[in-house]
Amino acid sequence: MTLKKYRTLPVGIGLAVAVMSGTSALAQTRITYKSAKSTSSYYQMAVQIAEAMKKGSGGKIIVTVEESQGSVQNVKEAAKRPGNYVFTTPPVLVKLAQKGLAMFKGKTNPKYNDIRALFPIPSLTMHFVMRADSGVKSFADLAGKTILIGKGSFGAREGAKYLKLFGLDGKVKLANVELNAAVSALKNKQIDGFVTAGSYPAPNVIEAAAGTGITILSLTEDQIKKTKRAKLIIPAGTYAGVNRD
Repeated sequence: MTLKKYRTLPVGIGLAVAVMSGTSALAQTRITYKSAKSTSSYYQMAVQIAEAMKKGSGGKIIVTVEESQGSVQNVKEAAKRPGNYVFTTPPVLVKLAQKGLAMFKGKTNPKYNDIRALFPIPSLTMHFVMRADSGVKSFADLAGKTILIGKGSFGAREGAKYLKLFGLDGKVKLANVELNAAVSALKNKQIDGFVTAGSYPAPNVIEAAAGTGITILSLTEDQIKKTKRAKLIIPAGTYAGVNRD
């Protein structure tokens, strides 16, 4: 028997800092860490980093974690946030901001050139999560279904891109709500599934699997090539009820 592989797509992301001038006379250093949705694995990781920084510095470094609507917002705020501001973003968004392209067209700011990368963090993994009773087993089955991809985030843009690449543009109803409502909407059968980006195991997918039976869609080799992303396989048992790789 050949088991079907659950293939998801890892996307590089990193922690960046907006370089600010000036020093503080206070002994305690305060840092604002703009992360991601509060239900995401990156937000959870940010909280853990904040706790580790406080403990490791003996309380001299305080990191305040802020929820974000997505990486685009994080980069845009780098041009106007005062003080010590760090944030997560795929490197490509910083390049677009510096060149005034795409979503940054007409919004150039010299402060974007002051952004510096600190370190890479675990790759984003695209999850296409469906109710187990939705009858959806492949992307072809998504036609006529209601899907939540969120708004303004990298995951939302990637999700929309994949739907278009796979010939589903206009064939899928997109729920006009934020990603943080995905789990409750799935449980209440207001949506058939949702798309989320985060390193696995993703907290919102864990919650959905625990409260509602789920299926994680697998991409074919041809679909992976179309996305131009690398292949990643989520191990069996990562999420409750998903017992295949």
